[in-house]
Amino acid sequence: MHYTFKEMTREAAVTISHWEYPAPYNFYNMDPDEEGVAELLNGDYYCVSDEAGRIVGFFCFGLSARVPGGYAAGLYTDEQRIDIGLGMDPALTGQGLGSEFVQAGMQWLLGQHGQSKFRLVVACFNERARRVYEKNGFALRGTVQSKVNGEDTEFLCMEADL
Repeated sequence: MHYTFKEMTREAAVTISHWEYPAPYNFYNMDPDEEGVAELLNGDYYCVSDEAGRIVGFFCFGLSARVPGGYAAGLYTDEQRIDIGLGMDPALTGQGLGSEFVQAGMQWLLGQHGQSKFRLVVACFNERARRVYEKNGFALRGTVQSKVNGEDTEFLCMEADL
């Protein structure tokens, strides 16, 4: 599949903020109010479309890809790495498309920022995503606790080099 990466638009942000993932992935559901849309429009997020122009996902990088608990844990001291975050349309998850999607995003970020060293965090329970990241060369570097919706959540820190 060919993916197109573009700066996030209001229309795309509204669409993405309304995506609803089934349990246990509903952890990743966004708040579709104006605040949630505004986060997607902060300049760190890019919308990803397929050949037909349908929004299939997003990538973010930098501060928006970090979890607050990572700072106290010393997770973000290696400035040689770019922090990334991503999401796919829930209608497309679990169909074997994730690895290609992640690879396309890494290649796009390499072209945009010249960066070939990546770091991400993923909720520990999300084995499906972890397998996708491992297929793309990400290796476990540790765990970190961070609050999400007021609850402590354990995340895996993973890193990869292209």
